[in-house]
Amino acid sequence: MRKIFFALLLLISGYCYGQGPGILVEAESFLNKGGWVVDPQFVEQMGSPYLLAHGMGIPVKDASTTLKILTPGLYHVWVRTKNWAPGKWDAPGRFQVLMDGVILKNQLGLNAGWNWEYAGNIKLAKGQRTLALHDLTGFEGRCDALYLTLSDKEKLPDDLAELKKWRSEKSGENLVPEKSEQFDLVVVGGGIAGCAAAIAAAEHGLKVALVHDRPVLGGNASGEIRVHTLGIYGKFERILKMIDTEHYPNGSAEALKEDEKRLQNVQKYTNIHLYLNFRAYAANAQNGKITSVDARQTTSGEQIRFESPLFVDCTGDGWIGYWAGAEYMYGREASSQYGEAWEAKGQLWSPDRADNSVMGSSVLWNSENAGKKVDFPEVPWAMEVAKKYAEKNGEWFWEYSHNDLSQIDDAETIRDHMFRAIYGSFYNYKHPVARNNRDDKAEIGNVDLREQQARADSLQLKWVSYLLGKRESRRLTGDYIYTFNDTRDNREFEDAVVFEKREVDVHFQVNLQDTAKPDFLSEAMFYKTKPYQLPYRTLYSKNIDNLFMAGRNFSTSHVGLGGPRVMRTTGQMGAAVGVAASLCKKYQCSPRDIYRSHLEEYLNLIEKQQ
Repeated sequence: MRKIFFALLLLISGYCYGQGPGILVEAESFLNKGGWVVDPQFVEQMGSPYLLAHGMGIPVKDASTTLKILTPGLYHVWVRTKNWAPGKWDAPGRFQVLMDGVILKNQLGLNAGWNWEYAGNIKLAKGQRTLALHDLTGFEGRCDALYLTLSDKEKLPDDLAELKKWRSEKSGENLVPEKSEQFDLVVVGGGIAGCAAAIAAAEHGLKVALVHDRPVLGGNASGEIRVHTLGIYGKFERILKMIDTEHYPNGSAEALKEDEKRLQNVQKYTNIHLYLNFRAYAANAQNGKITSVDARQTTSGEQIRFESPLFVDCTGDGWIGYWAGAEYMYGREASSQYGEAWEAKGQLWSPDRADNSVMGSSVLWNSENAGKKVDFPEVPWAMEVAKKYAEKNGEWFWEYSHNDLSQIDDAETIRDHMFRAIYGSFYNYKHPVARNNRDDKAEIGNVDLREQQARADSLQLKWVSYLLGKRESRRLTGDYIYTFNDTRDNREFEDAVVFEKREVDVHFQVNLQDTAKPDFLSEAMFYKTKPYQLPYRTLYSKNIDNLFMAGRNFSTSHVGLGGPRVMRTTGQMGAAVGVAASLCKKYQCSPRDIYRSHLEEYLNLIEKQQ
């Protein structure tokens, strides 16, 4: 009965709960998103998906929904939001709330850190009411939830643990999903590795769940992030050609066509059950074995428990392994640990002492000639990051990493730092005279001032991603840890399943060598190598009995990741574990048992993939 009521509630009012003392409205469930987009990247850090006013400097259309008021009265309206670039300037992401078309008095998005801000109060009559979010700037305003209460003394929680408990109480949501589904294999993460794993397993007769937290497949290769795929096909050319990309320029809209191809090729397998916009939030494990993974739909809040004897972690950040208690690595190992000491461009590949430094995340972007004069507003909140740097497009080297920032725990801070770099650099390109006249450090920009002046008036932002394109974070530990030495020495493995010849490519921030340069640009250290192999033992967990991993979270050292991290290589990893899963089902055994007892049969199956 509760399921039926909940479905009806969603139809009339979005994802909202409660009456009497208060009504909780989850912003991501607004029936009409307008120009706002759902951003679920940082759920683990701030508690929920949220709506983002990603207008690239132009205020977006209002998001709106309806809710039914059962108790009339004077309602106080609170909004969970944040000022994402606090300072002496006006907050960049300001917005307001409208009730039945009436604008509540207070602007929102003013306080640093995720918090509840007071929008104002309004008398509401009994019946159906309209609630809307009105963006004021187009610069990344964000709304997590709204709370309407008749009390003027209610204290709302800011602590993440308290907030989670409070949300559960207000929504009546069960901690354990009421709905469960059973599969032969559950793949979490729909990037190139996840798609390849699902296809390979499905072709060998397995019933597969492919769970992905975005509306499109492809991860970094998708039209939302737009990085072209690199690497060779190894033994899996036929599968990878269904899901990879052409070598278009990074950031190109050509990625959108590849999204369509990828989706069609995944959907043609009737035994792949695709769950788009479902974000995993728990992996349930007992005695070193995962029993199920729980996921929540990022808009409706629907929860599903995915049960299976086998799981593949293709999340990039290694979330399934992390929640299940898998051993993992993060950061750079000391050079003495694996003997990976090497120097290029004045940088050590491995330091004398281990640290938390990893390759950074990119946010790609581009602009276009509008054929008419187009204004771009001042962005004082961006200038302390951009300084005098000027540019009109962003490539792979638009990248940010810092030893004191985690690519997981501080991901929103990293993404927002890139927003400031992008908007500030574009403003500088649009306003070259103002840039040159500022009294800060000597000019850093890399463009001809006269050329920029001639084109600046008609230039407008065409596309800015709001999703991080990550290169490195957690790396789950397998029975073998792949290192740079294996690449350099062209080591051959009896269980080789992934083959590559692309050079090793490790990034570092350019300001480490020259502090006058921007901190949001990187360089690559290259090491050319002969073809190399990756062993199967890097693709399953050392201590979680039924967990595979494929993608940049496979078992490798920091420098070892430098070569195999590109997407056709990670796609080979995915396809390899998909084939292995079929033998696990056949023999009712663990991933490790494939290496120990069925390796010859496994390698023969891979040879037949073409």
